Formats: sequence, C-alpha cells, structure tokens
Amino acid sequence: MKKTTQLIAGLIFMYGIYIIIHGHLTPGGGFAGGVILAGSFILLILAYGSDFLKLVKEETGSTMYENLAILMVIFLALSGLLFGARIFFLNWLPKGIAGELISAGMLPLYNIFVGIEVAASILTIFLALIIFKEEISR
Repeated sequence: MKKTTQLIAGLIFMYGIYIIIHGHLTPGGGFAGGVILAGSFILLILAYGSDFLKLVKEETGSTMYENLAILMVIFLALSGLLFGARIFFLNWLPKGIAGELISAGMLPLYNIFVGIEVAASILTIFLALIIFKEEISR
C-alpha cells in the first residue's frame, strides 16, 4: 500500500502542478491546483501516519509557506503601483501569443502563488485536525 501511495501521490502532485501552470489556458488554476497538491500530501500522511512528516505540536512549515505565498500575491498586486502605473493588480508583463503557455502576463504568477497558498492552507487545517486528534487520544 505504501509503495502504491508513493506512486499515486507523485502523479497527483504532478497533476496539481499541471493544473496550476495551465490555469490561464484551461479550467482550473491556483485554487483547484492547490487543492490537488494538498490532496497528494494528505494521501501520504494517511498512508504513512503522522510520523511521516515528523509532526509536532505546530504546523510551522505549512504556515510559513502559506504566509510567504500570500506576501508574494500582495507584492504582485502592488507591483503596478510600485512601478509608477498607479494601478492595483496591473498586468504589466508582456501578454505573449494567445493559447501559448507564456501568454497571460501576470496571471500565471498569481496562479502559482495562490496554488501554494491554498495547498498550504488546506494542509495546515488537516495537520491541525490530526494533531488535535492525537492530543485527545493521549
């Protein structure tokens, strides 16, 4: 079961990355891909138990990624203001050719950081529930 979980979790993780990166071309994006990424980590935790990630009483790793991703989204949103255009959420990167992977300016960057934030948030919630359950059972 553990070897199968490793394979499946890796495929689920790669699919989540695919959904995030191609979010501006197909249905999906940061939120949907982030949920899929979190699902791959949750699957590993369920298969290997809470000792797999060496869980402690805090979820510092996932909350750190969550905070950094939110800061990057805020920085990208403010970048239009910072570069003198005075427009919040300005799409100031070149748009490229429609239908290609690099064709949406800032939107893929937003998708990436929103995906990281959503994955970290869902994983933090899951870890908090596991830690709470372990504290009650002791």
